[in-house]
Amino acid sequence: MELSGMFEVGEWAWSQAHQQHVKVIESSGLWGQSFYRVWLQQQDSVVKVRAGDLTQPTKEHPISQHFLSYISVAAKISNAQHEDILLAPIESNVIPLPHQLKALNKAMARKQVRYLFADEVGLGKTIEAGLVMRELKLRGMAKRILVCAPKGLVSQWVSEMKTHFNENFHLLLPGEQKPVDENDNVWKRYDQVVCPVDSIKPIESRKGWSLKQVHEYNKHRFDDLLAAGWDLIVIDEAHRLGGSTELVARYKLGQGLAEAAPYLLLLSATPHQGKSDAFHRLMALLDPEVFPDVGSVTKERVQPFVVRTEKRISIDGEGKPLFKPRKTELVPVSWQAKHAKQQHLYEEVTEYIKEGYNQAKAKKQNAVGFLMILMQRLVSSSSAAIAKTLSRRLIALENMVVEDELPLALAEDWAELDAQSQLDDLVVKSQQALDDEKAQVSYLLKLAEDCTANENDAKAEALLDWLYELQQEEQSPQLKMLVFTEFVPTQQMLAKFFSDRGISVVCLNGSMDLSERKKVQAAFADDTRILISTDAGGEGLNLQFCHVIVNYDMPWNPMRMEQRIGRVDRIGQQHTVRALNFVLEGTVEHRVRDVLETKLQVILEEFGVDKTSDVLDSAEANHLFDELFIESLTNPDMMDQELAKALKTIQDAGKDKKSQDSLFSDDEALSAERYKESANHPLPYWLNTMVEQYLCWQNITGKNAHFKTNDNDSVDITWPDGASWQNITFIGKQAQEQQSLKHITLENPKIRGLCTNLPIWNEVQDIPQVRVSSLPSGADGYWSLWSVRFAGNDERQMQYFPIYIKPNGQFYATASNRVWEAISNCDLTVINDSDSNAIGDKQTVYEQLTVCAENEGRRIFDVMLDKYNENLHQQKEKGEYSFASRKRAIERIGLPEVKNYRLRQLASEQLIWKDEMTEKETVFPELSLHLVFEIKGKL
Repeated sequence: MELSGMFEVGEWAWSQAHQQHVKVIESSGLWGQSFYRVWLQQQDSVVKVRAGDLTQPTKEHPISQHFLSYISVAAKISNAQHEDILLAPIESNVIPLPHQLKALNKAMARKQVRYLFADEVGLGKTIEAGLVMRELKLRGMAKRILVCAPKGLVSQWVSEMKTHFNENFHLLLPGEQKPVDENDNVWKRYDQVVCPVDSIKPIESRKGWSLKQVHEYNKHRFDDLLAAGWDLIVIDEAHRLGGSTELVARYKLGQGLAEAAPYLLLLSATPHQGKSDAFHRLMALLDPEVFPDVGSVTKERVQPFVVRTEKRISIDGEGKPLFKPRKTELVPVSWQAKHAKQQHLYEEVTEYIKEGYNQAKAKKQNAVGFLMILMQRLVSSSSAAIAKTLSRRLIALENMVVEDELPLALAEDWAELDAQSQLDDLVVKSQQALDDEKAQVSYLLKLAEDCTANENDAKAEALLDWLYELQQEEQSPQLKMLVFTEFVPTQQMLAKFFSDRGISVVCLNGSMDLSERKKVQAAFADDTRILISTDAGGEGLNLQFCHVIVNYDMPWNPMRMEQRIGRVDRIGQQHTVRALNFVLEGTVEHRVRDVLETKLQVILEEFGVDKTSDVLDSAEANHLFDELFIESLTNPDMMDQELAKALKTIQDAGKDKKSQDSLFSDDEALSAERYKESANHPLPYWLNTMVEQYLCWQNITGKNAHFKTNDNDSVDITWPDGASWQNITFIGKQAQEQQSLKHITLENPKIRGLCTNLPIWNEVQDIPQVRVSSLPSGADGYWSLWSVRFAGNDERQMQYFPIYIKPNGQFYATASNRVWEAISNCDLTVINDSDSNAIGDKQTVYEQLTVCAENEGRRIFDVMLDKYNENLHQQKEKGEYSFASRKRAIERIGLPEVKNYRLRQLASEQLIWKDEMTEKETVFPELSLHLVFEIKGKL
């Protein structure tokens, strides 16, 4: 027995807000009770109901204008989810900028979403990755997502995904969550995970550990992670995975992650760094077949995989430049009579460093040589900084065993460490003393302690003067200032200096944990005047509300300064960024910097760039500028020669960058039009209308349902099941502007349910009559809403379409859509005219509508079928890729019994998956009618 049309399955059906197209497939009775097994075709599920619960709708639920509008707009929303429009920008709390929309559009244009997002610092690569993630989720292409980021950025990732996309990510730190047993994979406990990238690196061995202990360590941090079945993996600061060779742990980690998911996003503002081999290894993570060797890194091959935007060409939604020009100024700080002790200390330490560096160089004492370089930067930073290090050096010298120094084994990420971290490392590792060094250090320490006890720092006083001058110049008594220093003792000295003068100050450095960092940033965003940060502390900061930055001590590598300035020169900065670079007047640093910056500007203009980081990578720049400054210090006569050599290197790097940029450039101009289309898409308003009309319809049928608009344009909702929502909005921009509102999107199960599996119209029903005020008076006829869908084993494929015919049966495509728009905008009134619904007339109307729907539906179905087959092929590729990569990960396991067990598990899972793929190949069309009414002309 088949029951087609609008039947209810008791209160169960109404609680789901769905009236189903059902088939009774079995009836049975037991103990005086009769049951039906009913197939709900649109959900492809079978339920068991009592015979008394299967009834036809009663006349208590008449067709109303609210019901017609609800179904009409719900169908539009359903279509939007299956069309080629980008859903993520509409269903997020952020409206993407033109370059971010370009990145999303390009990412979704290919079957395999595997890309390098290489926008410059401050352009929002995190937002781009979030958009891709949301788009994949909304299209049903991804569920399990892993983000790997540097330790200092993981908390920011969790926060931004929640703020901008309403996505909850779990911060998982390996080792904190213990597995229950051998088969418990902690990485499978959560579908969306963020973890620090260095916490999951595999290890080859560890002193004192057995092979089994090494395996256990790698299993829970690396092997289990790769075998957790991810759909999308995002790797932030991905250039770090390129490694110096293919053997380093970071590159092995990159290879494992790249193979562990079909979709991969690599994020890096500096992906090339002038190293072709490392860049090739990075690109090979995306597709090893396309990039088999260094020679394969050509524009034709690279460009399809890379999205890059530079700040100088970025625009806002109106097509205007996104960033204002910066104002950078070198600030020489002169010695005054009251700073005599500090000047004397600087000169004495400089002599010690000259002698010490030359000795270390002659004896090939690498660690001591690096320490001398850092000591020169310390004494330029502050007396407090050099005093602290001299004290530590003296303790080391007094406890040192004289022996030949072992070669300094620098960590693979040495160049990425900030100066404080490098210093902490070197003080421990430099196990060789210079000639008569203990006496020299003891003498210098006394000078430094005398200086810090009796004199204020010259640069600190200059900084205070600048603070007062700028707040007067900008008429801003609460002007905020971001101050960067390389060393923690300088930070501590400055904090006390400002606090003693009643100026509020907070500090950030690399030793702080995530919760401490959050508190500091919140305080600076509130009413704290000054934030003093080290380079490690500043990683990941978004401080657009501040526009004055001071490089209190200038790192020799100009790229470090660019990273610092990038903390405030970001999207959303409303002012011209003011950067003040402090340097002690008359010092070697002043002389070199003064000449260097003048000549450097000429070179940068030649290549059309505005900062050194555009043409040099961090590792190369560190070495280059260390050489320049220390040689100029120890051998002043060579300064011009060393400067010329450095400038030549930068010029050559500029030429290299030209060719590197051509690898990334696609010559496609950014468009503000796509931004406006995204910002103005009606989907949020459709959602609002759908919910309102549904609840109004439910209310007139006797349900306790309400929809109330508040004064602040938020809404309060009472659902038929009694659930109550207060102060909600369907518009992301409104949620951003009013933080107290809750943003509701298509991700919400109740909302998604309203536009899923819409009721089937029963053709035995009378055809209601409506008037549509926006249509011309002669627009009589019949309008209907149909769907064509795939029946079979994959039923997500569906499209709604309208059919409008004149009384003579002629079909009008344009008018069909025009009526649909009007009904979706609630522009209709239901009227009653019993004379128009004679049975004979009704049957003819249904027949005419069906003929037109079959013709139009066939065209739509053919297009859908082509896309379905293409998507099915993509699913197979994705699955095969995933199983192959998981198999490779398992085969790396060292213990044979564990490896074989997991291989058997994987093989069983793959057989089930293959059967599912085979079933999905069988689909057939189904045409359904959802609405029909007669349009009566105006009176």
